[in-house]
Amino acid sequence: MRVMADAGDERAALLRREYHAQTARIRWHALQTHYAGGRVVVVAPGTDLIEVAVQLGLDNTDAFTAWIEGGQVSGVSEEQALAWYTADAEVWAVVAAPWVLVQPASESP
Repeated sequence: MRVMADAGDERAALLRREYHAQTARIRWHALQTHYAGGRVVVVAPGTDLIEVAVQLGLDNTDAFTAWIEGGQVSGVSEEQALAWYTADAEVWAVVAAPWVLVQPASESP
């Protein structure tokens, strides 16, 4: 049983390194196609953006259920999208295909 846990730990570590390397600041205007396709997920300030991507990559339903119920992960509301569009806000983003996870750039990933 420990072998499977080790494999899971290794996969999580690999995903963590990959997502960390791929995380960047980007202007909201550049994400419009993804937003229009319903593929953008907001990660609340104070929640680890990279850890959310890792758990998504690991298909950790329990973690996502808890984050959704706690309001830490959600779809982008129309109001938020409009505010970011008007300001051409800068957000942190990481792609966990097919999703793009974003977080206000005032937070570090």
